[in-house]
Amino acid sequence: MIRPLLLSALAALLTACSQAREGPCETRIFESMPYLVCRFEPAEDDIRLFLRDETGAPFGQFDRVANSVAAQGGSLIFAMNAGMYHDDRRPVGLYVEEEESEMGLVKNAGPGNFGMLPNGVFWIDGRTAGVTETLAYDARFTEAPPRFATQSGPMLVIDGELHPDLNPDGTSLRRRNGVGISADGEEVFFVISDTPVNFHTFARLFRDELHTPNALYLDGAVSKVYVPSLERNESGLDMGPIVGVVRRADRS
Repeated sequence: MIRPLLLSALAALLTACSQAREGPCETRIFESMPYLVCRFEPAEDDIRLFLRDETGAPFGQFDRVANSVAAQGGSLIFAMNAGMYHDDRRPVGLYVEEEESEMGLVKNAGPGNFGMLPNGVFWIDGRTAGVTETLAYDARFTEAPPRFATQSGPMLVIDGELHPDLNPDGTSLRRRNGVGISADGEEVFFVISDTPVNFHTFARLFRDELHTPNALYLDGAVSKVYVPSLERNESGLDMGPIVGVVRRADRS
């Protein structure tokens, strides 16, 4: 009698583990540090950027975005802060939502992480997404903007190489989040570190573990994530741009 019970329990455990792996997000250990890695396919998944509600006020929190999406018949299955912002939650650099630009592209070097060139842009257009260095983005989208775009910096990985100014012995340790694109462009990886790390380690995760030839830093100490399937809904100070993935009712 005990043996069948053990086999049943083992089967249930294996099924649960299999189901967990089938979800978009998983914890990965890289150089003994944990990261939450969420993988989506722009050709299949509805990836969007969010900044303001219907009144023009910044959403600020994941719950407000989720409620807005639900009111339109969808569900928010993932979200993360998506770029640096001013005190009034205006984006520091380029921000495009539904092909409308709120802020223009910043091409010059400047203070802070954002201005540590080369920086870059994460964009979504139709069934395609990309992480593109700022000047290359400017050359690519000369005629019309993509549906969504958010500028941040620095680039972590550029055409397979780490950003040249990242220091392997850097002492600035922060919780960090970023985004990378697979070499074939078919997968988008959103990552948040669950322990403080330096820039160099975070960049190597994208290059050496996820094998993304291009990756972009989104932010540091304010980094937060929303994954309701994992019961993660991190709150705190209001955010500026937010990236989210919406599941439509007809796919639930």
